[in-house]
Amino acid sequence: MISAVSLLFHLFIQFEMFQKKINTTYIIPYPRAAIVTQPVDIHHNFCKLKPLSPEETLEEQLLLESIAWPETPSLPSPLFMNSSDPAHSTFTILPRKREGQWQIGDKLEALIKIHDLMGRPKKYGGDVLLARLHNPTLGAGVAGQVVDHLNGSYSAVFSLLWEGSAEVEVTLVHPSEAVTELRRVNIEEPDRIYFKSQFRSSLLTRTTTCNVCLRPTQPVCNYTDLRTGEPWFCYKPANMSCDTRISTYNGGHKTSLTTMEKLFQSGVNMKVSIPASGPANVTVFPKQKGQSEVSSSSVESEPSGYYYQGVWRALGGTTVHQFNTSSAITQCLKGKVVHMYGDSTMRQWFEYLNAALPDLKEFNLHSHKSIGPLMALDYANNILVRYRTHGPPLRTVSVPSMELHYIANELDNVVGGSNTVVVFGIWAHFDNFPIEFYIRRLMSIRSAVVRLLSRAPGTVVVIRTGNPKPYTIHGAFVNSDWYTFQRLKALKAIFKGLNVHLVDAWEMVLAHHLPHSMHPQPPIIKNMINVLLSYICSPKGG
Repeated sequence: MISAVSLLFHLFIQFEMFQKKINTTYIIPYPRAAIVTQPVDIHHNFCKLKPLSPEETLEEQLLLESIAWPETPSLPSPLFMNSSDPAHSTFTILPRKREGQWQIGDKLEALIKIHDLMGRPKKYGGDVLLARLHNPTLGAGVAGQVVDHLNGSYSAVFSLLWEGSAEVEVTLVHPSEAVTELRRVNIEEPDRIYFKSQFRSSLLTRTTTCNVCLRPTQPVCNYTDLRTGEPWFCYKPANMSCDTRISTYNGGHKTSLTTMEKLFQSGVNMKVSIPASGPANVTVFPKQKGQSEVSSSSVESEPSGYYYQGVWRALGGTTVHQFNTSSAITQCLKGKVVHMYGDSTMRQWFEYLNAALPDLKEFNLHSHKSIGPLMALDYANNILVRYRTHGPPLRTVSVPSMELHYIANELDNVVGGSNTVVVFGIWAHFDNFPIEFYIRRLMSIRSAVVRLLSRAPGTVVVIRTGNPKPYTIHGAFVNSDWYTFQRLKALKAIFKGLNVHLVDAWEMVLAHHLPHSMHPQPPIIKNMINVLLSYICSPKGG
């Protein structure tokens, strides 16, 4: 038996190793209302989060340290004029470290220098940057890894993976000063997105506000899940029991969250390209015999894959097969039960399979299409595909409260086995909450995954990550790419070392030539499904 001290030491070493990689680069039946007897952990003044064990507390602390973003120093007014300006900033492709031509297998490095709106070089880091190497003619693209040198300069490192032209593209997503504001709003206004529940008893109907972050202004109903400990609360309706709740829906959002609107201007300083100070592209030649590859000391990890001729090719040992016909997909899924859980980006996969397989017939379960449960069956080939959304928080239409199931509970009800596939994606509805809320939800799911794989090791478990998306100033405070990226790093850390597979939607959207979208366009979804099916149907599951 492993002692608690040994376990703590193991967690510490694991996260120390993980932290070295993360710090430098941008590189995771419905109960009745009840009062839980365990203590409530309160964060961000009025957010009541799930309590943690000592081991989980240490893990969370180390994880938060590993993904910590550089702080922006206090600046004189006007702050906007001191903020990062893509128009005054540049990137430069650095010469090859060894003589000779660029060749496949080399690491290309671009030096990014950030200036403010006055044209002055910045002296600190913390900007949110995305980098991509691409060739539209070849349908080729790969995500770059960005290294923050904490002095106003950054390195973007790219793997050279195809012959021909390769063009560098660097985008300022947010100035570091905007990140400070995004961080502040998540601390001070975690309830800026709020939810409603309807209560009904006899002829009396009332509606109240719900959240995990409820300001203590009136009595609340505690809907903390008895199995997972996941917290959720609603203001108690006057003269009604908490057990009379019948539905849940998105209540809306608060406006006027910031006085720093100038830090979030589309076309000015939010998701704007940074120009090159010289050539923006290089020509890549085949690898020459006897010549060693040019590596980079800035990054250790590799991209998860790249596009070539519009097809995603995974790196790191996984072969992505092409399932270009309905018969090929059917043959892969024959005899399988596929359970899908998560937000609308996961529902996209259910809809894709439903449309791609003519013999897969969807049942009408009289549930709302955006929520589920949804179910489709190919009787002849013994294929069953199910989808259900995750438990709150969920910005959605009105749905019966009893239909909001937590993923961990659903996984505990899956028998599992070699003919069972579990797929989940949970990220889009958590960006505007304290990241600890998301981390603890993932910990609950991870525990359920461990239990599932313990009783049925042959079960294939696949996780879809979050992805970049477009947004306005309001959207930035709901689904900023910075929020999503922080949660992506948390997800990868939490599930690291488990027998699960990732579909890296972040890199698959970033590397593609199509515009970023919350719900990626069909060519990207097709590639994601090919990755999923390759995990299911490869000889060893991936």
